[in-house]
Amino acid sequence: MEFSKILFQRMQSFNMGLPSSQQIEDFTDGMIRLLFPLRCGKEKMLSCLHEEWMRLCSLFVDMLSSLHNLPENETAEILSQRFFAAIPSIHEQLIEEAAHFLRCDPAAKNVEEVMLCYPGYYAIAIYRLANHLNRMNIPVLPRAMSEFAHSKTGIDIHPGATIGRNFYIDHGTGIVIGETTVIGDNVKIYQGVTLGAMYVEKSLQDTKRHPTIEDNVIIYAGSAILGGNTVIGSNTVIGGNVWLTESVAPNSVVYQKAEVIIKNKKRKTK
Repeated sequence: MEFSKILFQRMQSFNMGLPSSQQIEDFTDGMIRLLFPLRCGKEKMLSCLHEEWMRLCSLFVDMLSSLHNLPENETAEILSQRFFAAIPSIHEQLIEEAAHFLRCDPAAKNVEEVMLCYPGYYAIAIYRLANHLNRMNIPVLPRAMSEFAHSKTGIDIHPGATIGRNFYIDHGTGIVIGETTVIGDNVKIYQGVTLGAMYVEKSLQDTKRHPTIEDNVIIYAGSAILGGNTVIGSNTVIGGNVWLTESVAPNSVVYQKAEVIIKNKKRKTK
């Protein structure tokens, strides 16, 4: 009991209110269902969408009301109206990206499969929502949504990152995209890629710590590209397991030279 009192006192000392993790997960998954209502059925879809829209608007206001440090002179209701007014344009971009996934992946049969089954697409969809909230200066919630996507997909995209159109993630597990990363249009990234900082230090909080990836770049599995001054020029291909801390000119091919030896393990007989 004594420890419970101490714990309670410490929790009271925190200066920022928070929505519950259950609310955040419900809202995040609910937004995905709202954007891609594939399970409602055609007959029920219109009523399903309207009911879910109203429920999520109310839930969003409740979550914002529990937060401290909202943008000055902005109420939870006004912020909710601004966020949901942006949903049609976010949805349009995500439909375009689903079609891009279909074009990129020979294993994909249709856009419905992409929306239902692809963890990379799921992570991007939540990033688009969280990034918009981040640009509205909503505290905590964008990061919590991104971490929920991270827990479900193994893909860690900071909501502060800037990512262009037609972003494609293949497989995706182990991808890390840092807060000040800038990614152009039509970029493809494979599993295990890190777009990170050279090192972690609190004094770097307000500086660009993560790389810039220009248009039409492909980054293969296991590569790490680090540093705020590192720029990967457009139309470049980065091979697997490459470690980069310096800029690369456009139209380059970067790869790690490795010797692979294949031997027949069967003994030769006379």
